[in-house]
Amino acid sequence: MALMERVSTLIRANLNDLIDKAEHPEKLIKQVILDMENQLLQVKTQVAIALADQHLLEKKFKENEERIAEWNRKAEMAVAKKQDDLARAAIERSLQYKQMSSSFGQQVADQKGQTETLKSMLTQLQHKLAEARAKSEVLIAQHRRAKIASRAADAQAKAGSPGNESAFDRMKTKVMHTEAVGEATGQVTKSESIEARLAQLEKEDEVNRILNELKATHRGA
Repeated sequence: MALMERVSTLIRANLNDLIDKAEHPEKLIKQVILDMENQLLQVKTQVAIALADQHLLEKKFKENEERIAEWNRKAEMAVAKKQDDLARAAIERSLQYKQMSSSFGQQVADQKGQTETLKSMLTQLQHKLAEARAKSEVLIAQHRRAKIASRAADAQAKAGSPGNESAFDRMKTKVMHTEAVGEATGQVTKSESIEARLAQLEKEDEVNRILNELKATHRGA
């Protein structure tokens, strides 16, 4: 996600190094603060969207759980009425919702992880922005003093050797690499016809097993 990469870069930025290598420190620090404020607004928006998606997935998960319970109840009622065909159909419907519920459960877990990541980045960016605002004047003053000292050293070492060597060494910065946050999604290939038939047999066995358990429970009641 490009937004997370930009925010990560801002969070990891060394304000002292940025000002040291800047030709116009005052303009640079103001631009950095402006960038942080803009990214902060975007991250807040993404957190709100992530939370909304999470709540929607949680709602769908809950609805599926309720439908599982409902169809299980209908299956029990059909068994009590000795309607095996209706009981079988109710069990099949319950299994369908159980499969969907499992999928929604995994999506909820993944969404919670993404939401927490965005919340963490939001908090870090807020701290970094507060730091930039608090240190801006101090850092600029430090840069001015360092610049004056550097000019004095250049004047003393003007007799041939490159006086700017130490300044260039000091202004070197480390290359920052950000890891791209990507989401990989696998696609499930369609089952071969023989696999589909075997899956159907397994499903029928599961339906028969649950039906027999319900019958046994009903007889024992």
